[in-house]
Amino acid sequence: MTAFAPDSIVLNRKLPLWYQVSQSLRASILGRSPDAPLRLPTEEQLAGHYGVSVLTMRQALKELEDEGLISRHRRRGTFIEPGVQRGSPVRLLGSVDAIVAQQSGMDTELLSQGQEPVPAELAEYFPDVDRVATYHRLRSDAKTGEPTNHARNHIRPDLADRVDPAALERWPMTKVLRDVVGVEISRITDTVEARLADPETARLLQVPLLSPILHYTGITYDDRGRALDVVRIHYRGDRFSFTVTLDAT
Repeated sequence: MTAFAPDSIVLNRKLPLWYQVSQSLRASILGRSPDAPLRLPTEEQLAGHYGVSVLTMRQALKELEDEGLISRHRRRGTFIEPGVQRGSPVRLLGSVDAIVAQQSGMDTELLSQGQEPVPAELAEYFPDVDRVATYHRLRSDAKTGEPTNHARNHIRPDLADRVDPAALERWPMTKVLRDVVGVEISRITDTVEARLADPETARLLQVPLLSPILHYTGITYDDRGRALDVVRIHYRGDRFSFTVTLDAT
């Protein structure tokens, strides 16, 4: 039986390895194509793929099993749950792959794309350009078809020619910029706040006007300290929660 092939990852030795592996594998699972195999490689094969010990791999798989993304069966192997629940909470520990995992795993429709003058509220992030490329997407639960969030990405115009719109219907912008366009991402700054649904958000997410939503702003920087992408995402408040874990050591 053919096994599912997860994406590769460059591990950051400053963060727990099991966590980085679990988030990378989580993103691969949620972003898989509909016809991808459900069977995962063995623990040993996965450990070799990620360059970690079997014990670390086992801990990463337990995290995904506890979340309900996979099931493990003695002598049969490990399988992706076919009816996996999308939009689960994500624990953020500062990994780029955690951001990718957070934004992966839904049906995505590209509503519009184009260029516009830099919005006044984003001018501080793009001081050296007059225009930005914009992409507006709606994400929905793949199982129920229910809309869960809509996102607007604003990226530097020199990157737009290398962004394939079709890739944005499969992957988050963060992954496209890093793995397709090939830019070096140094850090991402996240802000999450509570807001009330405006008319556009209420219409797109099919919720009552002024319903509580989670408003997420993510700013992606390159290794020169330039903002590459500013994304603003409106999440349904009844479908998402965010947990941030800080290591005190």
